[in-house]
Formats: sequence, C-alpha cells, structure tokens
Amino acid sequence: MTDTTAPPEYRPEESFARELDRGDELAPYRDAFHLPAGPDGEPLIYFAGHSLGLQPRRTRDLIERELDDWAELGVLGHQRAAHPWYSYHENFRESGARLVGAEPGEVVMMNSLTVNLHLMLVSFYRPTPKRYKILMEAPAFSSDTYAVRTHLRHHGIDPDDGLVTIGPRDGEHWIRIEDILGLLDEQGDRIATVMLGGVNFLSGQLFDMRRITAAAKSHGCMVGFDIAHAAGNAGLRLHEWDVDFAVWCNYKYVNAGPGSIAGCFINEKHAVDTERLRFGGWWGNDPESRFKLQLIPKYQPVPSADGWQISNPPIFAMTPLLASIALFDEAGMPALRRKSERLTGYLEYLVDRMPGGRYEIITPRDPAQRGCQLSLLVHENARECEQALEEAGVICDFREPNVIRAAPTPLYNTFHEVWRFSRVLSAVGG
Repeated sequence: MTDTTAPPEYRPEESFARELDRGDELAPYRDAFHLPAGPDGEPLIYFAGHSLGLQPRRTRDLIERELDDWAELGVLGHQRAAHPWYSYHENFRESGARLVGAEPGEVVMMNSLTVNLHLMLVSFYRPTPKRYKILMEAPAFSSDTYAVRTHLRHHGIDPDDGLVTIGPRDGEHWIRIEDILGLLDEQGDRIATVMLGGVNFLSGQLFDMRRITAAAKSHGCMVGFDIAHAAGNAGLRLHEWDVDFAVWCNYKYVNAGPGSIAGCFINEKHAVDTERLRFGGWWGNDPESRFKLQLIPKYQPVPSADGWQISNPPIFAMTPLLASIALFDEAGMPALRRKSERLTGYLEYLVDRMPGGRYEIITPRDPAQRGCQLSLLVHENARECEQALEEAGVICDFREPNVIRAAPTPLYNTFHEVWRFSRVLSAVGG
C-alpha cells in the first residue's frame, strides 16, 4: 500500500461513484456500444479496451449497407456505392489525421499493424556501416520485436548487435525519460531508427514522444512509434512533434473490430517524397494512371501517405472504422482525456486504500504519463485473483506471471464499474 490519504475529489463510498456518473458529460456514449452481458443479462465490467474495444451499435447498419451495395451493384460499387469503394480509404484522410494529431495526407488506413511496421522499416530503416542500430523499449510488444529483428537479419546484421533496448531500472516498473535521453546521448550516432511504443503494453506507461523525438533527431535518428495503445487513448500531436512515422491497430481503443484495418502515419516531408524507397503496389500508384496498367508500367507513387498502399481497400474491414472513428470526432479527445484521468485516478485511489499490500500499481502515477490502463502487480495468489474477477463478471487481462491490466475506457465505462472492480479486488485480498 502506498498513500491512503484521499485526494479532495475522491471518496470511497458507492454513492460517490454514482455521483461521478451522474455528472459525466460522456455518459450518453455508453449507449452507443453493445455491452457484453453475463448469464443474468446484466452488462459485464469490460475493462479490456486495451485488447479489443467494444462494437459501436451503428456498425451493423454500415456493414449491411455495403453488403446491399455489393449485391445490387456488383463491380459498379467501386464508383456508385454510397461510399464508393475506389476511394474508400479517403474517408479517413481527415478523421484519421485528427485522431493522431496529423495533417490530411499524412495518414492512411491499410493492412495490419505489423505489416505496416514492416513497410515503414523498408522506408525508414536505412542502415550504414556506422549507423545501423534500432532502439526499442523492453519489454516491447513481441510482434514489434519480431519485425525489427527480421529486418536486421534482412540487412545482414546480427539482431543481438543491432537491437538496442532500454528498460526500467532494477526494482522499478517503468522507464525513466532521462534514461532514454541519456542512452541517445551515448549511442545516438550509431542508432539509425528509434522504434518505441507510444504506450507500453505491459506497464501502461505513456512515453513523452515529443521529447524523445526531439532528442533522437538531434542525433540524426529516424523516429517511429507503435501507437497501438495510444491511438484513441492519448492526446497525440504526431505532426507537431515531427515524428517520422507511426503505426497502430484500430481494434483496441478505436473500437473498429477484431483484426480491423490498421493505421499508418508518415510525416508529410517524407510523404511527398516520391523517390523514398518503399514496396510498391497498385493502390499506392497515382490514381490518374492506376488503371492504365500495362500502358504505364512504371510505379508512380501518390505524393502522400496513400503512396505506401499496396492493395485496394478491404471494404468490409474498413467499414467498422467508419462507425467507430466518428465517435471520437463527436466526443473530442480533450473530453475523453479528462474522463480517462478521473477514471484511472479513482481506481488508483481505491487500490491504494486496500490493506495488506497485495496489489502494486506498476503504471506511472502521473496522469500525463499514462492513458486509461492501470497495471497491477499481484504479489500473492495471482491466479486466484484472476479467477475471482472472471467469476464476478469482470473482463480485463492477465499477463504472466502476475500482472492484471485493467483499462476503464471513457467512451463506455463508468465510475461505478471502477468501484465494483475495486470491491472484487478487495474481497480477494481480504
């Protein structure tokens, strides 16, 4: 247990949680989602938005409309569908940019996260005999590590030599910004590409992407982020921070469905450079010559993020994103962040009040250094705790050997759910 002194804005009574919900400006958005229910028909406590967001109610209608257009129009749907398929990806040019703090033309929705990471490494990892290393955090999400290590091998570089990692200090749970900056000072002239998570998947730490980018660029590094746990969760300013590239999935906080289309940000100074190395495909080609096929065999990339597309848009994978991303424009990230900070602050307060020291919060205490995820280290009987949460109708996440990741998300979770979740934890530790 750390600090049991109640902040003035929090109280432990159930009535207080309900009071917070009555004053919640975002409360109506809960009704915009399908909520998983238990055997009694009551909604489960769904704190797993860091793994898979919930389905917006409008999704089904949008998918059925595309099915109807396919049935009624066939190939003509590319031009005549309600949202023409030929230019479907353009539906996200502005909304996708707003989601991550970019300019129109810097964001394209395509592929999956790891495929996009591979494509970005083709363009933004260009090793030289002196500058050939890639910097990642530890632990990083395994798929990112697999991608980076295979690119190192592709260039004939031993991954154990080419991969530089930075993790928490001994006895700590998140990475100090001064350690990242210090490592860049020491090895920056040998690091070709910085590839960090925007939010660490395990600890929930939100990295200071602005400071990291500035420091890395002062040493001549390319800078990219996996923002899978940051998109739709944190206020991002990728263009303003001068990030070179970023990749993310849209099935977590953005709520676009399992395996949904992913996102990719490419800074406009690179996006307009049609000579930058990339893997080509016909949907990245200039639309003016895209269907001239054999008449113009030379690849002519679009001078925007669209120029990294390889295949035509997968309509049924993109359609749920139309439903979900609209909710972020309606609610606005400032309001979402305000509620997120209160949800995690309230959960933090309730966990700190639990006696016995069974749970330790391993997510930064500073709200500016986290999103809506709190990770709890369970010091004893971790599996018993996991089982008790499941039996109580709580869906969150358990990471071996003893970490619970709980994400009360502002679009559809309530303060009363946070209170109920804390009661289950207390009962297990009692």
